[in-house]
Amino acid sequence: MIHSDRRTRALAACLSALAGYVDAIGFLKLGGFFVSFMSGNSTRMAVGLAEGTPQAAEAAGLIAAFVVGVVAGSLTGRLARRQGRAAVLLLVASLLAVSAALGMANATLPAMGLLVMAMGAENAVFERDGEVRIGLTYMTGTLVKIGQWLTTALMGGERFGWLPFLLLWLGLIAGAVVGASVYPHLGLNGLWIASAIAVACAFAATRPESRP
Repeated sequence: MIHSDRRTRALAACLSALAGYVDAIGFLKLGGFFVSFMSGNSTRMAVGLAEGTPQAAEAAGLIAAFVVGVVAGSLTGRLARRQGRAAVLLLVASLLAVSAALGMANATLPAMGLLVMAMGAENAVFERDGEVRIGLTYMTGTLVKIGQWLTTALMGGERFGWLPFLLLWLGLIAGAVVGASVYPHLGLNGLWIASAIAVACAFAATRPESRP
């Protein structure tokens, strides 16, 4: 992230906001489960197993769908090669659109499955050499980076190395606020907006990355 150019950072912040938007909608629809934050779902699964409640199976299903989405996104990006980012984002847009359509048909279970897959696939946007360079749907590592770069600044090093990571976190928060505000009015139809944003980001991603 720190070595990326401004356009890449802007795209990452936009996609982080998209993840927050979608996660808020999914969280409200599922009544406390996440569609992009699998650490939270892992804890819900563990608590469900300890208590012997059906929440364990629900959380496990969401985690499995997320992993399938990551695989689909990674395969898409690697096959598309130079246009990998755009291809992955078009995959994300398609999954979100189908999820919205299924939501309109009251097919909630498959809609949620595709929603989680979309968030898993989004994490492959910035994959390179089999490693994710910028995490988009999980913020614990980002907050750690903020703390580490703030420490570097306090020690006389790079003064603003923490800023790109702060923008990622703020993007997620802003997107989640919008998603939570939209859901009472649009429900899963709000995913059409998310799909359109993913398409716009795909077009933005067709431009090659320049040096920072």
